[in-house]
Amino acid sequence: MERTGDTGREAKRKFGPSTVARLQVARVSEMGAFLDAQTGNTSDDILLHKTQQTHPVQVGDFVDVFLYLDPKRRLTASMRVPKMKEGQIARLRVINVSRDGAFLDVGAERGIFMPYAGMRGRPQVGEVVWAKLYTDKSGRLAVTMEVEDEMRRASVPATHVKVGDMVTGAIYNYTDSGAFLFSKERYIVFIANKEMKERPRVGEVVTARVTYVRPDGRLNASLREAKEKALMTDSQRILELLESRKGRMPYSDESSPEVIRDKFQISKAAFKRALGHLLKEGRIEEKDGWTYLK
Repeated sequence: MERTGDTGREAKRKFGPSTVARLQVARVSEMGAFLDAQTGNTSDDILLHKTQQTHPVQVGDFVDVFLYLDPKRRLTASMRVPKMKEGQIARLRVINVSRDGAFLDVGAERGIFMPYAGMRGRPQVGEVVWAKLYTDKSGRLAVTMEVEDEMRRASVPATHVKVGDMVTGAIYNYTDSGAFLFSKERYIVFIANKEMKERPRVGEVVTARVTYVRPDGRLNASLREAKEKALMTDSQRILELLESRKGRMPYSDESSPEVIRDKFQISKAAFKRALGHLLKEGRIEEKDGWTYLK
């Protein structure tokens, strides 16, 4: 049986995997419904299996479907289409990683491909990242973590935020200078490299302390403790090491920054501040490059 319409070659260009199409139900069987592929040949009809139907369909109905390749590489349809539109951004879960890229869950029957060129960092299975849905040059749906422009358009100025407030959100990009976070309130927050003890992964949700409110309504923030609190934490770390070494240690303000960071996981400047605090309180003393507990 033949139907008038496009040629098979034209249909292949029009309907391919990782696309959404509005197709008409041509016939129904025990397996499910067959959708008109518009080739003029019923053998090209696309199966919409019963398990891929969100509600029953009848001959003549037009349905929006997501097209994908089944395990036998046959074009197959599902009524579970992406829950986001092209150009939209959302927090999406990584469901698979391959040598060519990753696949993200957009609510469709299959994950949508994200090429390495569209990645920020190297997301792993199970992580959730900010991403945008778009159509690539081949006409297929794809996702990218390049969302800076969309973040700017979606953001709002932080008009009621003060220095010292805490903001929570997900890291969405890194530059040579630091990380960018998009908060729950839709604030754009910059965290300089020096304000991070460790670099969170892209997509990771963190809570940062506001250090500066910019005139444009964006924020600068830090993942480090406030100096006063950090001073007490660092001082306690020094005291604990001294107690574990019977009240003496071969580290002082003369020790190298590398040694200090290896032993205490803090900078030389922070170590000197904590030593000065303990010296002032009379809890330690220094002699010949050693520090002693009083």
